[in-house]
Amino acid sequence: MASFQSRTLSSWLTLLLAVATGVAVANNYYAQPLLETIAKHFSVSQTAAGMLVTTAQLFYGAGLLLLVPLADMLERRRLIVVMLLLATLGLLICAMAPNLYWLLLGTALTAVCSVVAQVLVPLAATLASPTQRGRVVGTVMAGLLLGILLARVVAGFISTLFAWQAVYWLAAGGMLLVTLLLARALPTYRSENPLRYQALLGSLWALFRHEPLLRSRALLGGLSFAMFTLFWTPLAFLLANPPYEYTDATIGLFGLAGIAGVMAARWAGKLADAGKGDIGTWLGLGFSLLSWVLLFFGGQSLPWLLSGVVLLDLAVQLTHVSNQNAIYSLPQQMRNRLTAVYMTCYFIGGAFGSWVSVLLYQSGGWPAVCGGGCVLAIIGLGYTAIRRQAQMR
Repeated sequence: MASFQSRTLSSWLTLLLAVATGVAVANNYYAQPLLETIAKHFSVSQTAAGMLVTTAQLFYGAGLLLLVPLADMLERRRLIVVMLLLATLGLLICAMAPNLYWLLLGTALTAVCSVVAQVLVPLAATLASPTQRGRVVGTVMAGLLLGILLARVVAGFISTLFAWQAVYWLAAGGMLLVTLLLARALPTYRSENPLRYQALLGSLWALFRHEPLLRSRALLGGLSFAMFTLFWTPLAFLLANPPYEYTDATIGLFGLAGIAGVMAARWAGKLADAGKGDIGTWLGLGFSLLSWVLLFFGGQSLPWLLSGVVLLDLAVQLTHVSNQNAIYSLPQQMRNRLTAVYMTCYFIGGAFGSWVSVLLYQSGGWPAVCGGGCVLAIIGLGYTAIRRQAQMR
């Protein structure tokens, strides 16, 4: 495997994997700054429009559970290309959707196939040498985070300049370009795994039961991403109404405030390489709690809101990359199944956060959303402290 790694994992391929991961995962976030506009376009409620985010998270989780394990038995390059093409088809359905139901259908297809990002991340970890794995994973995760952040910015500007449907046309073109590049650049790679698909799915539950490290990191990941979507889902409703009353383009710019998360991904990777991954976890959870205090005052104050966005994105990425590097220390032949279990829990948490956030916002406004975020951060810190004490005993 060493010669295979040195022959295939160039700096160019690492960069391409980071870009492709970002482009793929961005599909789940284009709708977030557009929710108010989409609600008005289809004459539906904020709750109905918010279902776009929940649908994306749920079907992404379903794809993680049902499709990502295929990478442990099928040839990777072919699987990646097929998933990218199907995600492109979903984006085209969104672009031409005549009503909210068709938009939900396109969102579901796009989300379930955009889990190709979670096939690319463990592939990068597999091709990297053990001494470089943390930095490579950090680089690819930085690309993933940039995709999330720029998705909101691009969506906001394109929607303001043209129409919200143009966002999906542009995204489909980007996906097609990435598909062509990966089809030419990726090496042929197949895991030596004798399990059939049914056995692979059955092994996911066995992994969850028998790997305490995976269970603990999956729970922390779910809590962390729940906080992320708890903030981002109702943000468009907050900013589109008084006291802010911003356009889609301005709302999308808030994605840039989370650019600190890109640095956090690289930082967490270096901490993991140095054997200090737990420090990244503690910092991530502690920053999460502090960020919600700042965001509470951000309901009426832009400087507080921006400070909270920066800190929350940094915190979520510190926790997430620390979690991924921890589970990748487990046997390599299980890596895609480990990713499937972890990321399924991660996006279940995201779906829960987006669903609860709209309910909290409609019942208690922005203070209720921030209160919910504080509760999740405290749960994460408490669980980590209990787990640490148990390990010491």
